[in-house]
Parts: sequence; structure tokens; C-alpha cells
Amino acid sequence: MTQQPASPGLAPAFAPGGALRASINLGNPILAHRDPASGEPAGVSVDLAREFGRRLGVPVELVAFERAALSVDAVRAERADIGFFAVDPARGEGLRFTAPYVLIEGAYLVPQASPVSENGQVDREGTRISVGAGSAYDLFLTREIHEAEIVRLEGAPRALAALRAGEVEVAAGIRQLLEAEAARAEGVRVLPGRFMVIRQAMGVPAGRGAAAQELLASFVEEMKAVGFVADALKRHGVEGAIVAPSG
Repeated sequence: MTQQPASPGLAPAFAPGGALRASINLGNPILAHRDPASGEPAGVSVDLAREFGRRLGVPVELVAFERAALSVDAVRAERADIGFFAVDPARGEGLRFTAPYVLIEGAYLVPQASPVSENGQVDREGTRISVGAGSAYDLFLTREIHEAEIVRLEGAPRALAALRAGEVEVAAGIRQLLEAEAARAEGVRVLPGRFMVIRQAMGVPAGRGAAAQELLASFVEEMKAVGFVADALKRHGVEGAIVAPSG
């Protein structure tokens, strides 16, 4: 990238310890994963973190977590300086979000023999829905599901395993993960359509101030406008996620 660095006066607001600590959620492999060769975090979120650190003129330290809730807590408690989260009202306390940079669909996975054929049939008494605890779809379904039971488990793999084990009737998650699960072995299928759109944004602790929040928001808008986000999605082979509209 050839853009000019951000004002050096804002670097202490983001990196008071001298390095920018970026909270990376490995529980969303669409945007972050461990590199098979190095074992280090990689992906769209990591690319954005490194570019933002370059703009600030500070080194970047990646703080990786296996679940979204842990990643959120790290930024809220200022154990990290920025993070990459799905925007949700339940996460607003202590955090300030940018506009989204990527949109991802949330979908349902059911057994092949299930009588459920569409999303509207899921919220029924007697239906158990497994979710990764603290994930964006957990927070969304907690507000929207009224009859079915939500079964919260430690991470997406456990939620998918619960469906195959017959412990639940439905598993909720990121569409790409569910499609990969359906392709991995017979016996399950993804319902058509989506039950939500996950809006992935960057976040900063609320106490860092308005100027820091504005700089991060402007950075995200620029990264979308100049094609950085689109290029990162392509470079990491991400399919199904789209760059969020500007504004």
C-alpha cells in the first residue's frame, strides 16, 4: 500500500505500550486461521491489523483466540488495542465499532432426513439449536428465537459435532463452515437462504477517545474503497463473503 501513515500523534492512543496488540478470532476461519507452515495467525483480519500498524508506525502483536467471546473480552478489558468482531448490540459496552468491512451469511445445518426445509421452520418447540457460545449468531438467536432451545457449546466444531451425534436438531453457524461440514461427510445439509447477515467490523476500547475511533473508522472505509479488503479476500481464497458497502 502506498497511502501515507496516520498522524503519529494518534499512535499512543492505539498502542500505549509501544506495539499495536491486535485481537484475532481464530474461531471465524473465514477471516483468520493459523498458517499451516508457520503456525502463525493469517487471514484478512491479520492483513488489516498489519496495515493499520504500518499506518501508525508501530509494530503489531497478534493476540489469537479460539472463540469470538474471548477476543471481544480482550479488547473490552484493554488486553488488546484493536479487534475484529461481528457487530452486535450485546457487544457494545466498552467497545466502539467501525462500519463493517465484510458481510457473511449465517445459516442452519440439519440432518439429511430432517423434515425442516426452510429457516422459518426452525423456531419450534422441541427443536434444539447448537451454537458456538458467544458467537454473533448466538447473540442474534438469543434475541430472535422464542420457541426452540439454544444449546451453547464451546466453539463451532463442537456445535457441528452435536448435530451429527443427534444431541440437537439444528446447528447454526457461518454458511461457509456449514457447507464444508456437509461436503465432508454425508448425512447433513444446509438450509437454503440465511437467517442473518454477520457484519464484521473493527473495534477499539471505548476509552481510547473519539479521535482514535474516527481514525479507525476512516481506515476501514479506505480499505474498502481502495480494494484492500477485496484483494485480501481473494488472496486468502475466501468465498461467500463480500465487501460491505461503504457509508
